[in-house]
Amino acid sequence: MPWNPDSVTLLDGAMGTMLQKMGLRPGQIPEMTNLTHPEWVRSIHAGYITAGSRIIYANTFGANRLKLKDTGHTVREIVAAGVGIAREAAAGTDALVGLDVGPLGALLEPLGTLPFEEAYGLFAEIVEAGRDAGADLIAIETMTDLQEARAALLAAKEHASLPVFVTMSFDPSGRTFTGCAPSCMARVLEGLGADAVGLNCSLGPREALPLVKAIARNTRLPVIAKPNAGLPDPVDGHYDLSPAGFADAMKALAEAGATVVGGCCGTDPAYISALRDALAGVVPARPAFDETPFVCTASVPLPLDRPRVIGERINPTGKKRFQQALIENDLNYIVGVAVQQMDAGAEILDVNVGYPGVDEEDMLPRVVKALQSAVDIPLQLDSVSPAALEAALWVYCGKAAVNSVSGKESSLEALLPIVKKYGAAVVGLALDDAGLPDTAEKRVEIAEKILARATAAGIPRQDVWIDCLTLTVSAQQEQARETLRAVERVSREMGLPTVLGVSNISFGLPERQKITQAFLLRALQAGLTLPIVNPNQQELMDLIAANRALNGEDPGCAGYISRFAGTPAPAAVTAAPGDLSLQDAVIRGLKADAARAAREMLRDTPEMDVVERHLIPALDRVGADYESGRVFLPQLLSAAQAAQSVFEEIKNSLAAKGGRAENKGEILLATVQGDIHDIGKNIVKTVLENYGYRVIDLGRDVAPETVVRAAEETGAQLVGLSALMTTTLPAMEETARQLRQMKNAPAVMVGGAVVTAEYAGRIGALYARDARAAVTLAKQVFEKCR
Repeated sequence: MPWNPDSVTLLDGAMGTMLQKMGLRPGQIPEMTNLTHPEWVRSIHAGYITAGSRIIYANTFGANRLKLKDTGHTVREIVAAGVGIAREAAAGTDALVGLDVGPLGALLEPLGTLPFEEAYGLFAEIVEAGRDAGADLIAIETMTDLQEARAALLAAKEHASLPVFVTMSFDPSGRTFTGCAPSCMARVLEGLGADAVGLNCSLGPREALPLVKAIARNTRLPVIAKPNAGLPDPVDGHYDLSPAGFADAMKALAEAGATVVGGCCGTDPAYISALRDALAGVVPARPAFDETPFVCTASVPLPLDRPRVIGERINPTGKKRFQQALIENDLNYIVGVAVQQMDAGAEILDVNVGYPGVDEEDMLPRVVKALQSAVDIPLQLDSVSPAALEAALWVYCGKAAVNSVSGKESSLEALLPIVKKYGAAVVGLALDDAGLPDTAEKRVEIAEKILARATAAGIPRQDVWIDCLTLTVSAQQEQARETLRAVERVSREMGLPTVLGVSNISFGLPERQKITQAFLLRALQAGLTLPIVNPNQQELMDLIAANRALNGEDPGCAGYISRFAGTPAPAAVTAAPGDLSLQDAVIRGLKADAARAAREMLRDTPEMDVVERHLIPALDRVGADYESGRVFLPQLLSAAQAAQSVFEEIKNSLAAKGGRAENKGEILLATVQGDIHDIGKNIVKTVLENYGYRVIDLGRDVAPETVVRAAEETGAQLVGLSALMTTTLPAMEETARQLRQMKNAPAVMVGGAVVTAEYAGRIGALYARDARAAVTLAKQVFEKCR
C-alpha cells in the first residue's frame, strides 16, 4: 500500500458536497450520477488527484441493493461504473481507487430487523462487484453500528484479497450513534483483519482530536482521519472551517498519529490542497499502543488491568434446569441466567452449551445473539468444537475470549487459526497429550509452548490467557499448592493473564464455600487475573471487592463503599431466571420475561395501572440512564421492544374484555422531502408507541403538502420531522411553515443529525435531540392540549 506509518497519505474530500454543487438535487441518489452524469464524477476525482489525493473513493457509497431497489439498476452495474470512472481519472497517476462502502440504511438485529447474515450478503455483493471492477482497496466508512462494520469487514476479507480501510462516525460524546466506543472499535476491527481504522464524518477536526488519540492508543494499524469541514450551520449548511482553517486543525490529528487523512462533508479540492501543504514535513507522533489485555462488547471496553470476574453459570454441567433449557431451545431461561450473573457483578460470562443431543454449532451462535440483546458484558465462548466456535465468533459483536486450547497438537492446530481470524483472546489449558502435569514447572512449560504457538499464528501476546487448572483438594491435596505456584510463575515471570475455575477446588467437601474462599484469596495473592466463579455467591464477590480495595485497584475504595454502605442489591441478583418483575424485565430488555410478568400482573391489576404504575416508570428510568450516558441506544431499544411485548399483553387483555388500549394522542412522523434516511425516525416511533401514543409514520422523502394533508385528515396535535442532510433543511423549514398556517396548527418537533436547538427555534419548532427527548416533548404538548 502507498503509505508509510511514519509519513502522511492523503485521501480525497467529499463526493456528495461536490455533486450538489454540480446540480445534484435533494433526494436524488448520488450514485446514479455514475450513469447519468459520469463527467461530473470524473472531474471531481480529477480535482482531488490534482490537489494531492493519493487515494480516491469511487462514487459507490450507497450502491447497495436496499438503496438501489427502485432505480432499475443493479449493484454490479452502479459499482462497475463508479469504479471505472475513478480508474479513468487516476490513469497516469499514482493515485489508487477505493471501493467506497457505506451503511446499508437499515438497523441490524437486535437494534433493528435486518439479520447479520443478510447484511453480510448485501456487503459481499458490493465487494465482489468492486473487486471485479478493478478497485485497489475497499473503504468501509461512516459506520455507526459496530456489528454492521463487522459484517462489511468480514464480507470484504472473505470475498476479496484487497486491503480494507474501516472508519466509523462518532458524535461529540465520544461514542457512535449506537454507543460504540473508539477503543472497542479499534480493537475489534484490527482483530478482524482491517488494514487501517479510524473515523470520518460527523465531527470537525478539532472535535475529532481526542478520538484519534484514543484510537491510536488501541491499534497498531495506520489511523485514518477524514472529518468534516468543521461543524455545519443548520440554516444554510455552510461548514465553519475554511480550507486554511481545516488544514491547520488537521495538523494536530497528524501529530497525534493519524497517517491517512482527508476530508468528508463540506470539503472540496481546495481543502485537500491546503491539507497537502500544511502537512508537508509533519511527522506523526503516535502514542504507544496500550498493551493491557483487553476484551469488549461494542460499548463496554474491559481492560484486564485488575482481576475481573468470569461468571460460570451458563453451563449445563450438573444443572438439570439448564440442560432442559438447551433441549427445549429455551433461550429466555439462558438469558435470565446471564442477567442474574451480570447484576451480581460478573464482568465476563463463560458460555458453554455443550450437552448430548444439542447441536452446538447451531446453538452456540443463537445463544450468543440472545445474550447480546440483553447483556452488555464480554463473553468467553467455552467449547471444544471448532465449528461451533467459528459460528459464534462470526456473529459476536466485540472482542471475545475462547475457552480453550491446550498444549495438545490437535487442539493448537484446530483452534488457533480460528482465534486469529476473529481477533479473539484465547485461554490456554496447561495440559498436553501427556495429560495434566503434576508440577508447576511442567505447567509453565506447557504455557510457554502455547504462547509460542499462538504468537507464531499471529495472536498478540496479551491475548493469551493461561489456565493453570484447579484440581479437587479432597482428592489431590498437594496439587492446590502446585496450581498456586504455577499461577504465580505465569503471572510474574511470563506476564500473562491467568484463569482458574475456582470452585473446582472444593468438590466433595462439606462447607465448600469456606475452602473456595480461602483458595480464591490465595490465588488472587498469587496473581490470578480471571477467577471463574458463581457471582451469585455473595461471599466470593465480597472477598474480591475487599481485595481490590487493599490492592489499590479500587480508587478511593469507591467500589467497596458502594457495595457495603447499605445500598440494596438489584432485585435480579436474588431473583431466579424467569422471576424478574415487570419493571426489571423491561429495564433489561427481556421481552419474554416482560410479557410473562405482565400476564401475571393483569390477573388482578387494571390494564392502565400496569401501564402507568409499572411500565412507564421502567421506560422513564431507562430514558434517564440514556440521557446521562449510563446506557446506550441498544439498551434503549431493547427496553422499548420489551415494553412492546407488555403492550401486546395489555391489548389482548382488553380485547378479551371488549375494550381497547388508551390512546394518549396521535403523532405524525416523517423524514422531510429529499431525505431518504429514516433510522432515527423509526427509533423515535418505537419509543413513542411504547409510551402509549399512536404514531402515524408517513415514511421518508415526504413533501410538505403531504404532511399538511395528513395533519388535516388525522387532527394530529404533534408532528415530528426528521432530517439527516443539511441540503434538506429548507424542506424541513417549508414543512414547518405550512403546518403553522393550518387553522388548528399542530405543534412541530424536529430532530436529526444536522438539526440544532437554535435552528428549531428559528423555524418555530420544538427540538428533539433524541428519542427520549421526543417523549418528553410529547408529554408536554398533550398536557397543554387537555
